[in-house]
Amino acid sequence: MNKLIVAPSILSADFTDLQGALAMIEKSEADWVHLDVMDGHFVPPISFGTKMVSDFRKRCKLPLDVHLMVEQPERMVVDFAEAGADLITFHAEACVHMHRTVEAIHSSGKSAGISIVPSTPISSVVEILPFVDLVLVMTVNPGYGGQKLLEFCLRKVQQLQDLRRSMKLSFKISIDGGVSARTMPLIVPVRPDVLVMGSAFFESPDPVALVQDMQAAFATSPVC
Repeated sequence: MNKLIVAPSILSADFTDLQGALAMIEKSEADWVHLDVMDGHFVPPISFGTKMVSDFRKRCKLPLDVHLMVEQPERMVVDFAEAGADLITFHAEACVHMHRTVEAIHSSGKSAGISIVPSTPISSVVEILPFVDLVLVMTVNPGYGGQKLLEFCLRKVQQLQDLRRSMKLSFKISIDGGVSARTMPLIVPVRPDVLVMGSAFFESPDPVALVQDMQAAFATSPVC
């Protein structure tokens, strides 16, 4: 059984102390750093761009998981690859030519992910599954941290598990939104490979224990 990957999201960190946020992630022994890039169009807020990724790359040895919540993500692939992203995930809803964009990411030497919002069905990305390294299921409507997990989205994780098995593929399945110690009893049974965690991580009094508890919950839960 593969180890659960925990990816704290910088969007929920204190932007006046990003060095402290990175130190917290590294101390917790989380696996990836998740960076949400928002353009103010695909989602309402504007977050940050390539400089943030580049600065993190200089100071961080962990994989940088860049999530492009932007319109026309294909325009930004090369810039974020050059900035130091290890994995670049874009939204199916924002991209007409998904396969072309995945190939552009791979041509840049990076892993490619596809993401879907809660209202988008898994059927919309079935054709691209053989080509991606990760599928990110949004379990909240993207844009703002601290939202409540939408339980119906967890069915998509199960659907992806079935498709991965039947198609004999190896992409990772990630969920993002409302992940916390409180929602773990809902999440563990569907067994995603990656948990993106924002406010629950940075507001925790003990992020080290939080990550350890999540790892333990998956390690001791039976595989269905």
